[in-house]
Amino acid sequence: MQPARRLYRRDSEENRRASLIAATQELVAEGGPEAATVRAIAARAGVTPGLIRHYFHSKDELTRAAYRSLMDGMTAKGADAIEGVGAGPEERLAAFVAASLRPPVLDAGAVVLWAGYMHKVRSDSDLMAVHEAGYLAYRDQLQDLIEAVPRQTRPGQTRAEAIACNALIDGLWIEGSLLPGAFAPGEVVTLGLQSVGRLLGVDLIAHSSMLPDPGRTL
Repeated sequence: MQPARRLYRRDSEENRRASLIAATQELVAEGGPEAATVRAIAARAGVTPGLIRHYFHSKDELTRAAYRSLMDGMTAKGADAIEGVGAGPEERLAAFVAASLRPPVLDAGAVVLWAGYMHKVRSDSDLMAVHEAGYLAYRDQLQDLIEAVPRQTRPGQTRAEAIACNALIDGLWIEGSLLPGAFAPGEVVTLGLQSVGRLLGVDLIAHSSMLPDPGRTL
């Protein structure tokens, strides 16, 4: 079955670029980076292959833009969540962790898309740079939130904690996205808050307004 072709319409340059990035992401999620050919991207986006060159110098540039959009989008969801809570550092950290472990970040399609890029990252230094920038942006934001929590810490401690918490969140994100039926409603968020809190010695459950039941424990 052929994928549906988007109807052509005049649009802004920003929207057209976003459409091409979305088409690339869909194709990579469906068949890996090899499936995202210029012809396939153009067909999915409803444009001519030549028009892609107007917005991106090469297919590789478009591929990197699509991966950057995925990574930046997930980090941005956590940043957005912080804006909607109080000024307490524990509450802000809890909101960031919770946003990383619930939809739309918790999504099987996002995990499949991310996994589709992984083998290419190792052989493409430019794509690796995008991956590193995305990883560090999220980890650094997490570290800033951890450092704001009032505790006594040793030099280098918060960096190590951010690395460990990031790895923990990544694992829950992957399994919670791919196996939603294996977890009770809200369980992935609760586990994330409890586990990050235990690593830091902070009760994030008590400071969270993001859970369906903030007092819930497992």
